[in-house]
Amino acid sequence: MTNAYDIVTIGGGLAGASLAKVTAERGVRVLVLERETRFKDCVRGEALFPWGAAELETLGLRRLLLSKCATENRWWDDFLGHDQIGHRDTATDTPGRTATLTFYHPEMQETLLRSAAEAGAEVRRGVRATSISPGHPAKVTFDGTGRAEIVAARFVVGADGRSSLVRRWGGFAPRRDPPRLRIAGVLFEGMTSLAHDTTLMVINPELGQSSILVPQGGGRVRAYVVFPSRGDRTLRGQRDVPRFIEDAICTGVRQELFEGARSAGPLATFEGADTWVEQPYRDSVALIGDAAATSDPSWGQGLSLAVRDVRLLRDALLANDDWDRAGRTYAAGHDRGYAAIHATEDWYTTFFLETGPAADARRMRVLPLIAAEPDRMPDTFMAGPEAAPASESARRRFFGEDVPAETGRAVQPSAGAKSSWPHRLRRPDHPQPPRGTI
Repeated sequence: MTNAYDIVTIGGGLAGASLAKVTAERGVRVLVLERETRFKDCVRGEALFPWGAAELETLGLRRLLLSKCATENRWWDDFLGHDQIGHRDTATDTPGRTATLTFYHPEMQETLLRSAAEAGAEVRRGVRATSISPGHPAKVTFDGTGRAEIVAARFVVGADGRSSLVRRWGGFAPRRDPPRLRIAGVLFEGMTSLAHDTTLMVINPELGQSSILVPQGGGRVRAYVVFPSRGDRTLRGQRDVPRFIEDAICTGVRQELFEGARSAGPLATFEGADTWVEQPYRDSVALIGDAAATSDPSWGQGLSLAVRDVRLLRDALLANDDWDRAGRTYAAGHDRGYAAIHATEDWYTTFFLETGPAADARRMRVLPLIAAEPDRMPDTFMAGPEAAPASESARRRFFGEDVPAETGRAVQPSAGAKSSWPHRLRRPDHPQPPRGTI
């Protein structure tokens, strides 16, 4: 066994590289093991919601990404079918006063990994971790030169994604939700009809589908389609790009937004079911990001949760010489935040994307309540788990269970509210609204 480190981070993506930078710059001896020598497009998340951008600001990394690879999407436009229900200025109308941050995922990874190395972390690429031995110290075995190397670490961090091997090696037992949604994504270039600073989200409850378009600047847009997870329906490869576009248009995205657009990366489909572990720390091994909790990407919270994990773990380690206690502190904080996001995802999926007569009746009763009192909808996805915790009272209010059924039918929106949208969801074959409504 050779060198000893304070922290060995397995995985050099958003979570692993960020943690390496923000601890190395405080004098912590960090080794990052990253198997990829070059990052490529793998259809990953590319939007940090406002609360996640605020977390990145707390870490001192937001301006770094803005200077190298990121852009700000100040506006967030929501549609139900073809009806616009929201045009939100996230730069002023969120607790952190931070706009949604977007980037091309491989560029973000390269930027943060270089920054970690510049801060003093040792970064080794093209190496593959093959095992860990939890303990005091923990040991990590990896192979990158044709022979096994072993290093000791005061703390091992698994930042190796949704298929985490560290999770298995550390003895963590993952839990998994049943399948409900699938999400397909592809990168487009030449999509110049969509405003460069506006994220577009369209939900079509009649179909149980949604579509999200996230501009990255210069006509480049990451587009997603979310649909029910049943049967063998998938979208994959270049031959399915026309089907992807058709599905987005059926959901409610204006057809002309795709005129002149061309795919610039792979098209892939993923199951959206959450996978997570409770208490993602044990015996000198912590899990962060998707290794700790892979949230349903249909609602876009994964990157923000990863940055929150980095902030929680950094603060705990730097504040406490007893790193075992610091690990337990981190795990408790992670569990609280993830539980709030997880619950809100379930509520939104149930309310907006479940289909059938009962789901339709629930929406038609409750949507007028929300139109009259928009704060009935939990703002967890924009404000974050601390600002908008997912309590039972919040759930009851969202689903209109705090008022008698007859009250829900009779309520009228307040002055200035968009009173029409709860009552007239158009079917996809209806004419689309004129250009310029976004």
